[in-house]
Amino acid sequence: MPSNPGLPVVVLGAGYAGLTVAREVRRRSRGQLRVVLVDRNPVHVLRTELYEIGKIAEAAGDPRPWTVPLAKILERTGVSLRQGVVASIDLLPGVVRLEGGEEIPFGYLVICLGSVAAYYGVPGAAENTFSVYRLSGAQRLAAAVREAERISPNLPGERRPRFVIVGGGSTGTELAAEIATTDWARVAGPGARPPDVLLLTGALPFLAGLPPKLIGHAREILRRAGVSLLHGVNVVRVEPGKVHLEDGSVLTCDAAVWCAGLEAPPVVKVLPIPHGKGGRIAVGPTLDLPGYPTVFAVGDVAEIRDNATGMLVPATAQAALAEARAAAANLVEHAEGRPGEPFRYREKGVIVALGLGKAAGALGRVTVWGSPAALVKRLVEKDYSRAAEKGRGSRLL
Repeated sequence: MPSNPGLPVVVLGAGYAGLTVAREVRRRSRGQLRVVLVDRNPVHVLRTELYEIGKIAEAAGDPRPWTVPLAKILERTGVSLRQGVVASIDLLPGVVRLEGGEEIPFGYLVICLGSVAAYYGVPGAAENTFSVYRLSGAQRLAAAVREAERISPNLPGERRPRFVIVGGGSTGTELAAEIATTDWARVAGPGARPPDVLLLTGALPFLAGLPPKLIGHAREILRRAGVSLLHGVNVVRVEPGKVHLEDGSVLTCDAAVWCAGLEAPPVVKVLPIPHGKGGRIAVGPTLDLPGYPTVFAVGDVAEIRDNATGMLVPATAQAALAEARAAAANLVEHAEGRPGEPFRYREKGVIVALGLGKAAGALGRVTVWGSPAALVKRLVEKDYSRAAEKGRGSRLL
């Protein structure tokens, strides 16, 4: 048990990683370790489904399809929930401070605070673009798209609402496809015109790091959906309704969405510890912080290098869940006086949603696309949400 057994294990963030860590520590310690889970919201957000802008627009502000109440998830787990916003973290002597002044001392700490949009110093990007990394942001975007579509019958000539998505990774790709294939006439009203969707990949290749066959199928499905791809040109400035590119061209739009990258939250970037790209916490092989064996970090907030391959572990929900299980196991091992095991990531597969009933994915060496891939993705998402509601882990992730 910890050096001060009276202090709890404090888990910061109730996303995919934090929720799993909290439950796993209780289970693996057979209830011997007290766990406090801290989050700003009373709900667990299904963040990997926030690209569903058409459905979010139809829901008209109802968050329930994309959230699960934390009280329901945590009942009978023994995990205590503390709602609040983390203001600062003192690794020594070991205190988390919340906005409002509340202090929570800890015996062990697991940082799972996720990530925020990285704007790379581009003027106007933060102020003049939408993002979908939080439910509130996705709801604002959905409302803006729905309104643009509602008034689109009054546009002059053949003009259609235009939406510019900045970033050709999984998030930007899924979002572009969703907007392009939603039946906006049903959602926003009769006569709504099909949107003009432009996906900017910037300097990074389209869907960088994913298998070539998956990328090829994704590119073709996007083309059929009417999404235009613009490669190799970075954004240098964003104004209301205008995206300026480094080649001097200007894209006018009804809304611009920033999906160009992520970084650690400010409260993490200021910690006096080694940091990786985007201020992420550079953890050791057992997912603890170098020099702080009772502090762990997992999920998007951490830069994790696979001990076997030397490759960086991707920032995905699947990886976050695997990291969380490993961190919980190592934390309990340390508490019971045993060494932890280096983390090794084994990816089960990756699937990118590509609009209504379409997707492309790689499951091992097998590439799937179209409706079968979309069905697999939906099954995985639904299995996770049902498992979360019942307070257990997903069987498929």
